Amino acid sequence: MTEEWKDGEIDGLVFREAVKYTDERGWLAEVFRSDEVPEDLMPVMSYVSVTLPGVTRGPHKHESQTDMFGFFGPGMFRTRFWDAREGSPTYGNSLTREVGEENPTVVVVPPGVVHGYTNISENEAWVMNFPNRLFRGEGREEPVDEIRYEDVPDHPYSME
Repeated sequence: MTEEWKDGEIDGLVFREAVKYTDERGWLAEVFRSDEVPEDLMPVMSYVSVTLPGVTRGPHKHESQTDMFGFFGPGMFRTRFWDAREGSPTYGNSLTREVGEENPTVVVVPPGVVHGYTNISENEAWVMNFPNRLFRGEGREEPVDEIRYEDVPDHPYSME
């Protein structure tokens, strides 16, 4: 792992503006479509997470799982990403983006890319995830595919 991160794009990390279709009833936004997602990235489950103001989730990474986050609101997040994949053309790059209610975004995070997000809102903020692997595998009987750096002292991934 490098501690000399440089700002830059990350190979395989995808940001897609999420268009909100609004009418008198509210709004609708597409997170994914089967005709736009490669078969190996097709989600197999989904969940919604609520994060309290000022709280950070991560940094962490997955060995084989691809995350497909939907940041639509309520609330805003500061997201951080680090390419820790040795051999990647963008190894050593980091990227920060603010996403959520004011900037609705779908983010696809490939395996090996360390990521985390902080709620920068005054109220709770919501995120959806549509990963391509089941949490703890079929029947929840496998180890969790996650390395949680927030549990590792002196890790090189600063959320600041």
